[in-house]
Amino acid sequence: MKQYSIPKIQKKLQKELDDDRYRHTLGVMYTSAALAMRYGEDLEAAQVAGLLHDCAKCIPNDKKIKMCLKNQISITEFEREAPFLLHAKLGAFLAKSKYDVNDENILQAIIWHTTGRPNMSPLEKIIFLADYIEPMRFKASNLDEVRSLAFLDMDRAIYITMRDTLQYLEKGGGKVDEMTRTACLYYKNICETDTETSETGKPILKKEMIL
Repeated sequence: MKQYSIPKIQKKLQKELDDDRYRHTLGVMYTSAALAMRYGEDLEAAQVAGLLHDCAKCIPNDKKIKMCLKNQISITEFEREAPFLLHAKLGAFLAKSKYDVNDENILQAIIWHTTGRPNMSPLEKIIFLADYIEPMRFKASNLDEVRSLAFLDMDRAIYITMRDTLQYLEKGGGKVDEMTRTACLYYKNICETDTETSETGKPILKKEMIL
C-alpha cells in the first residue's frame, strides 16, 4: 500500500474543518487505529480513513450537491432531501482528488461510514464504529456497551449501533436511509444465527441478543 504522511494530511485537513469537527476527526483516527491493532488490520489505512472520513463534512449542503453534480457523483432522491449524507460520497471523492488516496478499501470505508451497508469489509466496520464510539461522543444510548463490544465482536456492535440509531431517528421523526435499515437487518441476522447446538440437539445462542 502507498505510504502516507499522516502529519501532512492532518495539517491540510485542519484548514478545512471547524475545531469541533477536527477534534472529532482525531478521535476517530485514534479509535480506528486501536481497532485496527485489535483485529490485525492495516494500521495506516485505518488512520488515513479515520482522518478523512469527514473531510467534506463542513462544506455547505447546497455546495455539496453542486460539487456532486459537477463531478458526476450519483445522488439518490433521499440524499437530495438529506444532503448532509453526501459528505460521505463527496469525502471519498476529495480523499482521492485532493489528498491523493487511491486505495479503494480506504475510499469505500469513507463512503459507508455513515449509513453502513450489509457485508462491510473489516476496514469499513472499523471506521463505522470508530465514528460512533470515539472519545468525544457522549450522547448515544448504550454507548458504553458498544464501546466494549467493538473490541470483542464488531458485527454485534454494528447491529446495536444501527438499531439504536434507527430507533432514535424514528422516535424523533428524522429521515432514515433505507441502506441503514437493510444493513441493520443483515447484522441482526448474523447475531441471531451465531448459534451452537446443545446436548438436546436444540440450537442455542452463543450471544444473548439485546432486542
